[in-house]
Amino acid sequence: MAQNKDELLKQRILSVVDDVSADWIKEKFEEYSRLMTYYRCAMMEIETKFNVLNEEYSLAYDRNPISSIKTRLKSFPSISEKLVRKGVDNSIESIERNLNDIAGVRVICSFPEDVYELAKALLKQDDIMLIEEKDYIKNPKPNGYRSLHMIVGIPIFLAHEKRIMKVEIQLRTIAMDFWASLEHQLRYKKDTTFTKEMANELYECAEISAMLDDKMDTLQKKVLSDNN
Repeated sequence: MAQNKDELLKQRILSVVDDVSADWIKEKFEEYSRLMTYYRCAMMEIETKFNVLNEEYSLAYDRNPISSIKTRLKSFPSISEKLVRKGVDNSIESIERNLNDIAGVRVICSFPEDVYELAKALLKQDDIMLIEEKDYIKNPKPNGYRSLHMIVGIPIFLAHEKRIMKVEIQLRTIAMDFWASLEHQLRYKKDTTFTKEMANELYECAEISAMLDDKMDTLQKKVLSDNN
């Protein structure tokens, strides 16, 4: 059954890549498939850690800071394209060495304060190694994008070895995620010219979204203060 599944995946990948990439896949597919499995395991470990933290907060504070968790594994065409952009070798070793965002976990939080509380709690765990952090909440991107990005190293334990795998984590609020999802749909809609005026309007929406987060955060603190 697993072999059939791998073969289907192999054929699906071969159908969307060029001849050079196809030859590489045929030769290296088993190694590539194994590496992607390692990344999936790493995502599962990170997702489990956040689910445990969510349960702990629910028990301690009678609320869940996490609204949802999404995971994604970068596709082979995207991996290959990024390696070319970086000007590095298209090899299994190069994928693991040069790319930090093969495995991605997106954590959608209720309030901005939850983003930082969860990030802090995760990084305190002794098997998590912070490799890189970019705070696009305190320092938004020029287009208005907000999110806390972290690249972390996490061990996965296999039958005969332990491997440290890299995972990209994005923590954002419901409002930030709503804006980012719709911004991507609008900006990259096919057969549509995205104008400067549209970009300005989306930036204004991002600012309004940030104001909403601030108001919700303030209201939450007031509710907690009144209940104590």
